Amino acid sequence: MELGRLGVWSWIDSFAGAEAGAFAKRVEDWGYGALWIPEAVGRDPFTAGAYMATHTQRLVLATGIASIYARDAMAMRSGRDTLAEFSGGRFLLGLGVSHAPMVTGLRGHEYGKPVTTMRAYLDAMQKATYLGPAPPETPPVVIAALRPKMLALAAECAQGAHPYNVTPEHTARARKILGEGAWLCPEQKVLLETNAEKARALARKNLAIYLGLPNYRNNLLWLGFEDADFADGGSDRLMDALVAWGDADAIRERIQAHWDAGADHVCIQALRLDGEQGADERCLELLAPA
Repeated sequence: MELGRLGVWSWIDSFAGAEAGAFAKRVEDWGYGALWIPEAVGRDPFTAGAYMATHTQRLVLATGIASIYARDAMAMRSGRDTLAEFSGGRFLLGLGVSHAPMVTGLRGHEYGKPVTTMRAYLDAMQKATYLGPAPPETPPVVIAALRPKMLALAAECAQGAHPYNVTPEHTARARKILGEGAWLCPEQKVLLETNAEKARALARKNLAIYLGLPNYRNNLLWLGFEDADFADGGSDRLMDALVAWGDADAIRERIQAHWDAGADHVCIQALRLDGEQGADERCLELLAPA
């Protein structure tokens, strides 16, 4: 599988079905290597990925991420291999342990120890029975890994890691832990806005839900941020670290910083200037590899 150096990470629930397919085609035409779609409380990413695969020819469809609490290991293996087969080997499975409030509060499941639970799940997937037609090659799996133990597991038991809500400094630490060979595919939020006040206000709106989740907060503390950085919606320092804002050249510098730090593939989440969910397509077109 050739992911390319640059991909797109985007919510797609703001699109009608046909529009989602057309969006995937535009992402492909712009030259991006992959389109990463999340799983939370909206569309099923496997169904959406299969639909968008019918509208594209080269684009890799990836989950960023599919929750291991949404399906047992056999169902996840079946979904992965089926979509990889139907897309001609263009499916990348990103897996994650999600977050305790979403797992216990929304799904009603018990939230286990993240690394232990993920290790057991990956082992169960590997051993799961699947008798359907085999895809062209074994579909790669990356895991949502932020801190050292999960990153080490990503290198040991998966193709690599897909860190979300991170900085180039995190990418450098992750590469050191992963070692050579494992894929490192960080997500980077970008915002085509040169006014600092407006950019930071939009950053705070988009990051509000994440800063209250322990997994992200603990990772940011590990990176050297302090409790004060989380007060009042987040400090300017934290906003600037997590959201690359400015003109296209400033955003390209941040993407390059991830590559320089050891990223194989950077997936950009282009935040909209109106603060609504979905991608700023003008930004994506300006940054397009093609």
